[in-house]
Amino acid sequence: MGNRFTRSVATLAGLVLAGTGLAAVNAAPAAASAYDCPAGYFCGWSGESATGQMYKTNKSVADLGGWNDKIRSHVNRTTSIACVYEDKDYVPSGGYFAEEPAGPGEYSSYPTATASSIKFVRTERECSQKAYPRWFSETSPKALGFGDMNGDRKADVIVRDEAGRLWFTPGDGSGRLIGSGGWNAMNALVRHGDFSGDGREDVIAREGSTGKLWLYPGTGTGSVGARKLIGTGGWNAMSRITAVGDLSGDGRSDLMAVEKATGKLWLYPGTSAGSLGARKLVGTGGWNAMNALAGVGDANGDGRSDLYAREASTGKLWLYPGRTGALGGRVLVGTGGWNAMADLIAVGDFSGDGRPDLAAVSNEKYVIDGYAGHLGWLLTYRGQGNGLLASGQRTDGEWWGLNGLC
Repeated sequence: MGNRFTRSVATLAGLVLAGTGLAAVNAAPAAASAYDCPAGYFCGWSGESATGQMYKTNKSVADLGGWNDKIRSHVNRTTSIACVYEDKDYVPSGGYFAEEPAGPGEYSSYPTATASSIKFVRTERECSQKAYPRWFSETSPKALGFGDMNGDRKADVIVRDEAGRLWFTPGDGSGRLIGSGGWNAMNALVRHGDFSGDGREDVIAREGSTGKLWLYPGTGTGSVGARKLIGTGGWNAMSRITAVGDLSGDGRSDLMAVEKATGKLWLYPGTSAGSLGARKLVGTGGWNAMNALAGVGDANGDGRSDLYAREASTGKLWLYPGRTGALGGRVLVGTGGWNAMADLIAVGDFSGDGRPDLAAVSNEKYVIDGYAGHLGWLLTYRGQGNGLLASGQRTDGEWWGLNGLC
């Protein structure tokens, strides 16, 4: 570990550290001592190629003591990610890298020994920060009916991490766990209003293996209660699912979905029983051309819920104004570049002016100072009240290593 590592300059992927000057070796067959590391442990050796004295631990160690700067090869045989730091006390600024779990006989070898502390975590981003990102929101002058899981008039965000845990971020930079695992089984997460009819905002999730649709009722505190089946199957036939607020005009939140096979857009009205009614066709075709949908509430101030859609071929962002049970003629909101966004986040008014806003997280296409590759930036776009958006503001560059936002 002669070089200093942060995620911006090096990430261990499997057992390959390309371009770092380090020799990461897949040993097959490996030196005999590499097989001495038991499952469930992180092991280090004083020599390269898994030779010399062996150190092992299955718990985080803030100070390696007599082993400080003596580990020249190692293997992670736990089920967690091992964060290996050059400084004591898990200080990331001095340099670190994240070691994925490896199989028996595999090891990584380094010409210079600099390890001083080791921490085991569930996701790579926890080597340097919290599992959830920082989210800040101003208090809205009015309750918008969505984007606010705990009723404090602050837009909040639900975050899924790569370990399949669910986090609630209330808008003050903090976060807390609301789902301890298993959420990676869901290949769509949606929230936008009260579907169960109890006055609290809910979460809807699609189960990838079965195509079932589940309602997770909000508790009013940012958490979710026991799930309820609202779609018995077939929802994997839909490429895009988004909540859109009350488009049908009956006072209940509705759902929209794009059918993969036909490119049709369907409206699924919410019912008083907290389920979905018979679907209605609102787009006769061509919706497969859109690779992201975001129900943003009443963006243009006419009292009806609206929809943003991103066009895949051009990266343009379009506003489809809501009509009663239908959508009106689209309006161009963003002239291009929106394909550089991995996620669109529609959680209401986070700027504090009473108008719905839009946030987005960049992917590897995002360009800063002429260079692409800047994934994980949070950009915020203030709603203007007429369906248009103000220029995006880069607010935080640490929204990387996540697995879904709503």
